[in-house]
Amino acid sequence: MKKRREILEAAGLGSAALMAAMAMTPGMAQAETLPAAPEVPPKHHIRFAVCGISHDHIHGMIGAIQRGGGELVSYWGSEPDKLAVFARRYPGAKPARSQDEVLHDPTVQLVLSSHIANERAGIGMRAMRAGKDFLADKPGITTLDDLAAVRKTIQETGRKYAILYSERLEVRAAVHAGELIQQGAIGKVIQTINIAPHQVFQRTGDNGGGAPRPDWFWQDVQYGGILCDIGSHQIDQFLFYTGSTKAEVAAAQIANLRHPDHPHFQDFGDMMLRGDKGFGYVRLDWFTPDGLGTWGDGRLFVLGTDGYIEIRKYANVAVSKQGNNLFLVDGKRARYIDCNNGPLPFGPQFVGDVVNRTHTAQDQAQCLLAAELSIRAQRSAKRVTIAG
Repeated sequence: MKKRREILEAAGLGSAALMAAMAMTPGMAQAETLPAAPEVPPKHHIRFAVCGISHDHIHGMIGAIQRGGGELVSYWGSEPDKLAVFARRYPGAKPARSQDEVLHDPTVQLVLSSHIANERAGIGMRAMRAGKDFLADKPGITTLDDLAAVRKTIQETGRKYAILYSERLEVRAAVHAGELIQQGAIGKVIQTINIAPHQVFQRTGDNGGGAPRPDWFWQDVQYGGILCDIGSHQIDQFLFYTGSTKAEVAAAQIANLRHPDHPHFQDFGDMMLRGDKGFGYVRLDWFTPDGLGTWGDGRLFVLGTDGYIEIRKYANVAVSKQGNNLFLVDGKRARYIDCNNGPLPFGPQFVGDVVNRTHTAQDQAQCLLAAELSIRAQRSAKRVTIAG
């Protein structure tokens, strides 16, 4: 096998071609590539604004809404360095002098925010009371009191409080996994396992990289704690892929193992989840080494009664820097699917939901249940240490 691989690499085959050629070997995975998604012009047009740009996830959020026909008209932020970047990147949008200027613009239908995490719920509720729908970066909510207030505000206003759990909604392989599961490709889902390593200093990209982390990043009251913050992504996936509508945190633990200068930071955490339709395990950390070449080796494993799926979201270690790698094994064969051409439907669907008052892109109850479980996991987690 090693000799065959060396011959193929010597022939100059790229990663996709290499895997396709390897698939011809008996016992190897059948390699496939999703066809390019057809270009479909947006069906709708809305005007949207940004109120808070503390985390660079805001750029992916904006991109999703623009794909759906959204027009960015104004923005407010509290960080001068990020405002300067924002102004260059979105020259057609108008800088606002205050949050209120954004929230009370009668022409705006939707407000986005990646402001400091524990302040997002307050901004969202003010937006809803001003007649707008709201899309928050994760974690969208960091306390149970805020969660109760958000639910009450939704009831009173009829507006949407959405959270962009991008590790599912903006990852093409994760989207395709959902389609395969709905088609019954692996039978009934039993368990999800999420491995979600992250990198404190990211050299490039829109996930917090290229600069030192801000002060609020190190304060658990502000960022929510590791299980509430990045763990909310993974709980969203557990709920979605298992189809659970009720769930509890069976066990959780957190630790600060290598950042003693930041005592309110947690660099490791894990949790076990028990739902009415499946189980989940999540491991989170801030230990991704530079040698990976990207900010984290995110993995998702979905176990079904008739097969299983693995997704290597952002890299295929020691094989390719390309992400969106999906592996599927069932009773007949093993498959490798390159999902880089797959669609990202969240943005167009969410814009359609804003216009039509539907819930196609994200189920409101599931969205808030993921937030609730992440908060409860954080609150119940045992703080642990290891020798040395």
